[in-house]
Amino acid sequence: MTLDQYRSSAKVFFDPLVAVAIRCRLTPNFFTIAALLASMAAGLLFFFNMLLWAVVAVAANAFCDAMDGAVAREMKAQSKRGDFLDHAVDRYADIFIITGIFAGGLVPWQIGVFALTGVLMSSYLGTQAQAVGVGRYYGGVLGRADRLVMILVVGVASLLYPSPIVGLTLLGWMLVLFGLFGHITALQRFAYIWAKVE
Repeated sequence: MTLDQYRSSAKVFFDPLVAVAIRCRLTPNFFTIAALLASMAAGLLFFFNMLLWAVVAVAANAFCDAMDGAVAREMKAQSKRGDFLDHAVDRYADIFIITGIFAGGLVPWQIGVFALTGVLMSSYLGTQAQAVGVGRYYGGVLGRADRLVMILVVGVASLLYPSPIVGLTLLGWMLVLFGLFGHITALQRFAYIWAKVE
């Protein structure tokens, strides 16, 4: 289910944009910081129930997040420091966006916390695989790319159908899925890593 496995397939769409970015002397870190700012904006916009602009900010976050790695690879400027920054920013982006959704009252806070813990644990175990020598692992049913696409789709759908369904809005049900599949993904990654290390 995870869209992360299709990263290489998206290269053809990003190559022209990467070339423009390099000509404009935009660095990978520029896009990483831009992704962070976009996620902060998205969180605030969700908090203030400005769904359309929140979706636009999430799209900007997704775009910048994809561009930082693509530009780094093209410039052959990949580094441990850049990788570290990218993952730290990604986790803060998850926190800003999800917290903005439930802190603004769009979703009960209990569901928001459930979603946030699932997202953070699945992401943590994906990178912890690298720390124990297995190599970064993106397996499991729900990756970051999946979450971003779901936020974009559900955010737009929420504009068209804001009414609750069985007690929760579409955003609420989305966060239920984030929590459920996030924890399932964390368990899948844990099992994979556990089998690979002594």
